[in-house]
Amino acid sequence: MALASRRRCSSQLLRHTDVPARVTESFILSGYRSPDYSLGECLASAFRPTNETANFWTHFLALFVFAFHFLELFWWERTPPCSDPFFYPFWNYFIGVAGLLVVSSMAHLLNSMSLLVREVCFFVDYGTISAYTVGSSLAYFYYIHPKAGIVAASGLGQGRNGSGAGRDVGNANPLPLPLLPPSQTPPSALPDLSFFFETVYIPSACLVALICTLACCNTRQRWRRYRYVIRTLVFLLPFTVASAPVFYRLYTAPPVAGGPGWACGGPPGPEVDVDPTAATLAPFFYRHCFWLALSAVFNISKIPERLSPGRFDIWGHSHQWFHCCTFLSILDELHMIKAEIRDIAMTSALGLDPQGDQHGQAGLSYLSPSSPSSSRPLAGPTLLSTYGVMFGLQTCIAAIISWFVFRTCADHGFRPPPPAPADCCPPIAHPKSN
Repeated sequence: MALASRRRCSSQLLRHTDVPARVTESFILSGYRSPDYSLGECLASAFRPTNETANFWTHFLALFVFAFHFLELFWWERTPPCSDPFFYPFWNYFIGVAGLLVVSSMAHLLNSMSLLVREVCFFVDYGTISAYTVGSSLAYFYYIHPKAGIVAASGLGQGRNGSGAGRDVGNANPLPLPLLPPSQTPPSALPDLSFFFETVYIPSACLVALICTLACCNTRQRWRRYRYVIRTLVFLLPFTVASAPVFYRLYTAPPVAGGPGWACGGPPGPEVDVDPTAATLAPFFYRHCFWLALSAVFNISKIPERLSPGRFDIWGHSHQWFHCCTFLSILDELHMIKAEIRDIAMTSALGLDPQGDQHGQAGLSYLSPSSPSSSRPLAGPTLLSTYGVMFGLQTCIAAIISWFVFRTCADHGFRPPPPAPADCCPPIAHPKSN
């Protein structure tokens, strides 16, 4: 009898007046699960309509879509092995995105086990968002960085930014592009941000990620009235820092010779086109920004449920659209990174060594450290500069989350809720929230 009553209780969805205030969401009036579910009940709730069901599926299914498009790159012809060090940043990007999608979906599915579990779920969720921003920064640094693969040597032809032939070509024979005539040569006084990009960029991305984790975790214990605005605005900072290489490429990259006729294979014209790879970079990046901006609008405005409270409790509320928009932004970002990888690694004129390495495999080569700094591209990615950075960041994030969990337990004295009576399902008493 008690077991049957327990099943009836667990299947019953509650209104916002029947659950603790910390569980409720603005303008969502019904569809809440009891905050004392077992693990099995949480998993089963993924297959019945609650106000968290679509939040789970929008990121859980997105994981498989992302994995397909990510792995697609390794099916391209002449792609180096997936274990090539050149792909270390790409795999770290995958770790960041996959971690974000998995943890986000699981946080929405499992947060009804208890109030403490709910807090832990979303603390970890904020941490994975921060880790994703650093994974993006690593990919931007090695594939979109203004000097990524650029050899500034006179007479070698134009590289990606018009300053050389691309990554060190080893035994490859790059196809030269015409140098700009003196009257069209871009000024050499472009902002020199080498120190920022090569010394400060990655540490800054990591520091900002940790600050964002601290701020977002703090919104679960204070500033709750403005928590959605704070969480959204806080993540504008890592976006700005991480996107610095893209901004530089789009707005200060020097032009290359040749007009529309040259782009179509004809003779060079008097017109001057911008960096040819920017034609691919820009659309993906602008769409990436558009989806991010739209997701921020949904997250802050709480539209459409603000306009009709109770009507979008199960399907169509703002957090579901927020999930969809953030994933579309990630998908455009992935396509942007893949296009840059194709430009750098898949074209013999831009660095693929068609004669391969000592094992006979096609691979990538880099200039030796003894080359002058003005003509040397970035050093190749290493385990320490990619996986090492992510591991160190994750360790710091884990420490931050542990501290917030400890403080949450101390402040609220979380204890296991008492078992519900066998014959009814009254509201469960919980510690008063701040």
